[in-house]
Amino acid sequence: MDSLSHQSLTLTELGRVDEEMASPDGDRFNSCQVIYSQFGLAIHQNNHQARRRFVEWAQNEIAVVPDFHKRILFSDEAHFWLNGYVNKQNCHIWSEANPQVYVETSLHPEKLTVWCALWAGGIIGPYFFKNDERHNVTVNGDLYRAMITNFFIPELNNHDVQELGFQQDSTTCHTARATIDLLKDTFGDRLISRFGPVNWPPRSCDLTPLDYFLWGYVKSLVYADKPQTLDHLENNIRRVIADIRPQMLEKVIENWTSRLDYIRASRGSHMPEIIFKM
Repeated sequence: MDSLSHQSLTLTELGRVDEEMASPDGDRFNSCQVIYSQFGLAIHQNNHQARRRFVEWAQNEIAVVPDFHKRILFSDEAHFWLNGYVNKQNCHIWSEANPQVYVETSLHPEKLTVWCALWAGGIIGPYFFKNDERHNVTVNGDLYRAMITNFFIPELNNHDVQELGFQQDSTTCHTARATIDLLKDTFGDRLISRFGPVNWPPRSCDLTPLDYFLWGYVKSLVYADKPQTLDHLENNIRRVIADIRPQMLEKVIENWTSRLDYIRASRGSHMPEIIFKM
């Protein structure tokens, strides 16, 4: 039993913070789900310790290899609803104050589940999870491993890059033993994941470029022509991601190092822009 089990915690999911969008040339796009906890001290302490350890490790690596941060593939999935609602179910921020946000729900749950990997040199994806009948489905362990084997690794080989690290969050389908073993075969000690050689700190969407940039940026553009079908929405997502220029990704990744500085100075705290700006 972990230390949180000894706390009397009342956690109420309040919903999603709308994205704070910058200009297309900017590098600050925020989209996270907010969790309110009246008794969240233990959660904060455990999370902050893990975040401090990760930041110390990352900054030590950058001190030895100055472009280390440019050689990490960050990955994530997002649900895109046809009616314009975007939900990233694995991205939570824990706040000690009620941010007074509203729950947004989908009346028509037609959606796409989209995966991407982003690094300073480009974006691998989007990949849309579908079953054998080509119907859109939510990701599970088998589908995720199939994506890695049949799409991600071949695409990675096409980029002709060496010694990239790979980051993923702690979703169950990501951290199953079979999945971790598969990723270790490709990335070895460069895997950043729960149960991997380098632990990814939980509840750290403010350190994931797909959360603080990509999904919000894509959402700001793909619904402009009001797509009426999932095929139309999928084509829009592909087009918008394909049009993202390398210069923008370089800014996004440089912003990541500033986030490391903030988290180290604040002893593991989450970035206040993510928690409170709406």
